[in-house]
Amino acid sequence: MIRALHSSAAGMQAQQLSLDVIANNLANVQTTGFKKSKIEFQDLLYQTTRSAGSTQGGDNQLPTGIQVGHGAQPVATAKIFTTGELTATDEKWDIAIQGDGFFKVVLPSGEFAYTRDGAFKRNSFGVLSTSDGLALDGGIVIPEGVRSVDISPGGEVSIVTADGTQQEEIALFRFANPAGLESMGRNLYRTTEASGDEVEGRPNDQGFGALAQGYLEKSNVKVIEEMVNMIVAQRAYEVNSKSVQAADEMMEITNNLKR
Repeated sequence: MIRALHSSAAGMQAQQLSLDVIANNLANVQTTGFKKSKIEFQDLLYQTTRSAGSTQGGDNQLPTGIQVGHGAQPVATAKIFTTGELTATDEKWDIAIQGDGFFKVVLPSGEFAYTRDGAFKRNSFGVLSTSDGLALDGGIVIPEGVRSVDISPGGEVSIVTADGTQQEEIALFRFANPAGLESMGRNLYRTTEASGDEVEGRPNDQGFGALAQGYLEKSNVKVIEEMVNMIVAQRAYEVNSKSVQAADEMMEITNNLKR
């Protein structure tokens, strides 16, 4: 009976974390470049009271054994890097990635981070930066008096000024295991041992996504899907609480046997 209480409690804790993940997905449904997470579970250790394959005297072999599990536990919250819907903004500094790849930005510490958020701005020094002021890797500078800026799907940046045309280039980066990247918040990721090293490439070439100027990539969260997942998590939590209640009632019956 005590085992049932602990197993059900483990299940309730697992479903509570599942709801936390779903809530975070829904909270970021309008976040540019956000990638939804999914939670993955494993069953816990099993207590074996009779092993399958053991003998019961003579040549009688048990075809099955007796094992009782101890609930479930979360083991991963993996990011799903499918491309979100592209929305036209008609803003010349906005850039969306259609396919695989990340932008690389420079942190104040000098380290690098990666993002799918292409809502860039031109700061006071003319440097193309994120909304948090993090410069795009490569140091693309938009000079004063710019007449037009054209960004091709292949990452070529043509900046037309009164003095002529300036050419720049935007690179993309990808990883062997993007799900292994560490989420830093602010739409940023950093590399880990699990993600592997960055691979640099040109947009729209060798499997890298193409760039779309004047567009932003929205979140890949599907509200209906998350609402269904929420209902499932809520019902699973409720069922586990019923198991706790049933175990408690059975223990109460046992305690009352002497009355």
